[in-house]
Formats: sequence, structure tokens, C-alpha cells
Amino acid sequence: MAVPKKKTSKSKSRSRRAANWTLSAPARSVCPRCSATKLPHVVCGNCGWYHGRQAIEVD
Repeated sequence: MAVPKKKTSKSKSRSRRAANWTLSAPARSVCPRCSATKLPHVVCGNCGWYHGRQAIEVD
């Protein structure tokens, strides 16, 4: 069975684990009605429309 020759330092192992913690930017889509950027599957905050109908009243 293979055995490591040297101890892996804390910084080496922690930096390897930290690579999986990075956050990616959330996806963006364009509202077909007002062309504002919004999150997908979410009511548009600019015009209040979602899925071809007005979901909320925006002033």
C-alpha cells in the first residue's frame, strides 16, 4: 500500500479544499417585455411580469 513520504502541510491541504468553495455568479436572463436583466424563473422587478402575465403591481 502506498504511503506518503512527507506530511502534507496545512496550507497545502486547506488550499486544495478551498478550491471547491468558490462561488459563481448567478445566471442572468433578459425580460422579454422590458429587456431588463433579471434572474431566471423570477418575476421581473422592473415591470412585474412573469410567464406572459402581470404577476405583481409595480409603480
